This record gives sequence, C-alpha cells and structure tokens, in this order.
Amino acid sequence: MSRSRWAVALRALLILIAWSTWMSEDFSPFDPSETAEAGQYDRPAKNPHQSRSVVIAKHGIVATSHPLAAQAGLDILKKGGNAADAAITASAMLGLVEPMSCGIGGDVFVIYWDNKTKTLYGLNGSGRSPHSISRKVFQDKGLDEIPINGPLSWSVPGCVDGWEMVRKRFGTLGFKDLLADPIKTAQEGFPVSEIIGRSWAGSRAALAEWADSARTYLPNGQAPRVGQIFTNPDLAWSYRQIAEHGREAFYTGEVASRIVDFSKDNGGFFSMKDFADHHGDWIDPVSTSYRGHDIWELPPNGQGIAALQMLNVLEHHDIKSLGHNSAEHIHLFVEAKKLAFADRARFYADPDFGKLPTSELISKEYGRKQNARVDLERAATDVPSGDPKLEHGDTVYLTVVDKDRNCCSFIQSNYHGFGSKVVPGKVGFCLQNRGQLFALDDKHLNRLEPHKRPFHTIIPAFVTRDGKPWLCFGLMGGDMQPQGHVQVLMNIIDFGMNVQQAGDAARIRHIGSATPTGRPADAKGGFVALETAVPIESIQSLQRLGHRIVRAPGSFGGYQAIRIDHENGVLHGATEPRKDGAAVGY
Repeated sequence: MSRSRWAVALRALLILIAWSTWMSEDFSPFDPSETAEAGQYDRPAKNPHQSRSVVIAKHGIVATSHPLAAQAGLDILKKGGNAADAAITASAMLGLVEPMSCGIGGDVFVIYWDNKTKTLYGLNGSGRSPHSISRKVFQDKGLDEIPINGPLSWSVPGCVDGWEMVRKRFGTLGFKDLLADPIKTAQEGFPVSEIIGRSWAGSRAALAEWADSARTYLPNGQAPRVGQIFTNPDLAWSYRQIAEHGREAFYTGEVASRIVDFSKDNGGFFSMKDFADHHGDWIDPVSTSYRGHDIWELPPNGQGIAALQMLNVLEHHDIKSLGHNSAEHIHLFVEAKKLAFADRARFYADPDFGKLPTSELISKEYGRKQNARVDLERAATDVPSGDPKLEHGDTVYLTVVDKDRNCCSFIQSNYHGFGSKVVPGKVGFCLQNRGQLFALDDKHLNRLEPHKRPFHTIIPAFVTRDGKPWLCFGLMGGDMQPQGHVQVLMNIIDFGMNVQQAGDAARIRHIGSATPTGRPADAKGGFVALETAVPIESIQSLQRLGHRIVRAPGSFGGYQAIRIDHENGVLHGATEPRKDGAAVGY
C-alpha cells in the first residue's frame, strides 16, 4: 500500500475511534480479504448458520450475558419467585461477574408486562447530576467536554432504587432472598469467563490510577485471567447492607456515606442530599406499529424512540424482497439510522427540563416525511435533524418470563467499561460515568444542569401482537442499541428468523452521527461497520453508493430474547455468541 493510501486509512481509523463510544475496542479500515461466509456448523437442524438451538421451555426462561447470572435467576423462579424477583437476582449477579458492564454504581431501565392486569409498565431508573455541579466547573477548567473518567463524570446511581421499585410493585421476595446467591458468590469467588476477561484486561491501566479500584479489581496488580477465581468481599458487604436495610442503606445509610466521603476527598460534587433526593420514575412506554406488531420502547431521556423512528421509515419499503444484508437492505437501514440519530442529537434529553416532541418524533406522519428524505441511490453525508412538529422549524441486558407469563425486559449499565473507573472506597463497585453524556453548550436541550438526568443510551424493548406479549428482548452496546433493536426486529418479522437466528446474524453499525453531547456529525457521512459474514458483493455495492466501510470487531452489541409462543404454551429463549451468556429454562 502506498504512503498516501496508508495516510487515508490512518485518518479514517482515527476519526472512527473518535466517534465510537466503545473506547476500548479495535477498529480498522475494511480489508476485502477479511470477508468470510457465515459460520457453518455441522448441526442436524435446518439452519447451518445458527450457533445453537433455541432454548424452549414450558414454565420460565432467564436469558443473560453470563451463565451464572442466568442460573441464579432461574433458581429464583424454581423457588417460587416471579419475573421481577429473578431479574433482580440476575442483575445483582451480573454486577459481580461482569463488573465492567454494570453494577449498583450504575442505572437501570425496565419494561415490565404484568400478566394479571394485562398492562405494560416502564421504569426510568436513571440518576441525576449533583445539586452543586454546574457548567461553570468545566468552563473554569478549560474543558469543552466532560471527562470520561473520574469524579466529574458521576451521576447518582439509580440501580438499587430501581430494584426496590420493581420488587415493591411486582415482586414476591425480599432482598435477603434475592441477594443471598450473589453475596455467597462474591465471598467465595467465581471463575472469570472469556469475553469478560478480555474486556477486564483492557481496563487495567485506567483502574490502576485509583487505589480502591486497583485493590478491588486488579488482584496482584493485574486483571484476573480467564478461568481465574475472583472474589469481591467489599461488594458482598454492600449487598449485605442492602439485604439487611433495604434501599435506604444505599441512599441514606452506610453505603452512601462511604461514597460521599470519598467524593469530598477526591474532587467530586456528591452530597448526602444528592442520594437522599434520588428517585426513579414509573413512566408509560411508547410504541409504533411495524407490520402487525406493536414495538415498545421507553421515552427520553433514553434513546429508545430512535428505534421507533427508524422502523417508521423502513416500513415504507419491502425489506423482505431486498434480501437479508443485501446492499439495498443495508443502505436503507443506514440512511434511516442517520435520520433518527440526527433527531437524537437535537431532541433527546431529560423531559423534566423542557418539553420534548416525543409523540411527534414517533408519529407515522413524521415517518413518511423522513422517508421522503432517503436517497436510494446515494449515501447521505449531510443529515440535519428533521422537523418533528411538521413546521419550519459497557451495558448488560437480561430478560425473564415466568410461569404466569409476567415478562421483564431489564437493562443496566456503568456506561463505559468500569464506568468512571473509580471505586469510591471499600464498597466493591465502580461508579458510572453517565454524567459524561451531558452537553456543555448553554443552548442544548441536554446541557448539564444541577439535579438533572443526562441523555441515556441503555434501552429495554418489548413487542406485543394482538394485545398479547410476544417478544421480550434487548441488545447492549452504546449507540448500537437502537440499531440492534431494529436489525433483530427485521430479522424476525421481515426475514422470518427464529430468536436465535435473529441474534446470530451478521450485524451492521453506522458510526459518525452527531451526538446529544454536542459533538457534530462526521462531515463525510460517517462509517458503516460490518461483521465479516456480510457478503463481499453487498460491500462493493455499498462502496459504490458512497458508504465508507470499516471493521469494528466486538462492537456489535450483545442480545438476549424470549418469545412467548401462545399457541403451544411455551417460551423460546436465545442469547448469542458475541457474549459469554446463556438462556436457561425449566
């Protein structure tokens, strides 16, 4: 390769890295020699590209990104707990075994189907910024963005309060029962799994900068190796506090005191008032229809409605006839994503701090207007936000369905791997860095203000059909999440895949849209990252349409799903090979 071509490739790589929210992943320009056929498996089943069989069970299924968490949740179901109970236990176990992705230092969002009342509920369990922080703090430091790591990126963790809200409204068991297995495992230890071990090692240098982080997560100064037994007695202590004293232990008790004391000593802005004032909110999920299915997401401050906006564009096209991962299919998907994410950058924020045009953004009329902006012959490079009023103008997902067909779509996150990288004293968990997702622009809807929720990336999803629960699913991974939701739904609804095939199929990720933090869009339209099983013919056609193709291994999310088969009275569960997960049932 000539020096000039190397320079172009290097520039593309640097831009891609700057745009990615997956700061620790590897990105590279597209190399045609890396293209491969979808994996072939010597399976007697119908589809040789499917990595494993669908898990089919009668009574209940738990699907998570780690087998120990899935098994812990299943044990709760077998003991008589319901979907809410099992989700909390699985969540607590994930905070132990997958600490870079989630934990009680982060936030949680839930969509819950209560089968007794036939009602769908939404929970926004995201935390708010400190009362005493302001944009001036960053202006005085000469910063135009909030740092990714350290106490300046903190917002109050909403996870434990979210557990309590779900448990109190829907659960049947107390915290002593729900946290017993995670406490025991934290004390006795567990073996580190493959994908998690790789991610853990990538955060070693950043964790080493904080004494309590290193003491907690770097035994002997190193990230634990795959297969090595890891213990976390400090997290066991925090879990015991919650088991014995409830959510108050975290927000007004000893756990909060340790966090606030650490914050005062290390340049943070937390006070006991910040924790005492925290509360999650029960909210109404919002939906759009797609080919006879009702797709449910949560409204902002999250990004779930971006998936609904994309579907409202894509429904105007015969996706099935285009062929899965054809150039035409991928092009339409990417262009719909660009339109939705331009709106995401402008309009998604905390609704308590201004009226947001949510209903207008997900309306069918607006979808028709946005679809008219799609050029079928050329990739868009300049994608401003639309006019929704029609005027001028590192995460885990888990899902549980129980014997009574209560359904829990549950997602939690620290944001980046190990969040802020800071363990605030002897508590056994890192605090999230969600505050990094505020904008510092005085005129932006998502601007940093005291006691405000930042824009959020984590989103659970749910599908009903004919008024009945049909699919409980989600996909972790920053801005990949709404993109992944849409791809899974197209795979199942348009291409007729089962829940396992829908997760195994090669994915697409567009990178380079403007962000709600105020970062502008890439002037050349960004990049399209493709997994290696996307056909070379599709890639070549996409390049002719003006798309810049790159590789982004490890950045295509992690999916779990449970489909409710009402005809046969069974459940279909799935997880995927991009994570260490498992779907288990009984």
